[in-house]
Amino acid sequence: MQNRQITNRGLSIGQISDRTGLAPSAIRYYEDESLVAPFRNAGGQRRYERADIRRLSFIMIAQQLGFSIKQIKAALASLPDNRTPTKADWTRLSKQFRDDLEARIAQMEALRDKLDGCIGCGCLSLKACKLYNPQDRIKTKGHGPRYLMGNSIEEIM
Repeated sequence: MQNRQITNRGLSIGQISDRTGLAPSAIRYYEDESLVAPFRNAGGQRRYERADIRRLSFIMIAQQLGFSIKQIKAALASLPDNRTPTKADWTRLSKQFRDDLEARIAQMEALRDKLDGCIGCGCLSLKACKLYNPQDRIKTKGHGPRYLMGNSIEEIM
């Protein structure tokens, strides 16, 4: 992303920080990672466009959802650099994340639905328990709590 030179005043890093809730150091980090590109005023101070509020908010939420800086940077690269992104631009970008988010939601719902049964049972060894694993047969599917991670007993029968 290239640094933009524009004539309007723009928003200071403090104003952007107040609006997004991000620390100025985080905003500067995102600049270092080329996720935002503030312009400089005549005094050399960073100035941001209002569209950068959305961009930074997207970065913050995407990170909270577990997306890496590399993934976020790739997604933001699809936004136009020469104009404020439109709703259609943001919709197109969000579709890139949709499949991953749907898979994460399904995994969290399965974990929620299966985990409470195991906690309620307490013993983790009854045949009725979803984690019951005779002769540790589910280990062929990988490490960790395989039933909670999506495998089923039918896969090992």
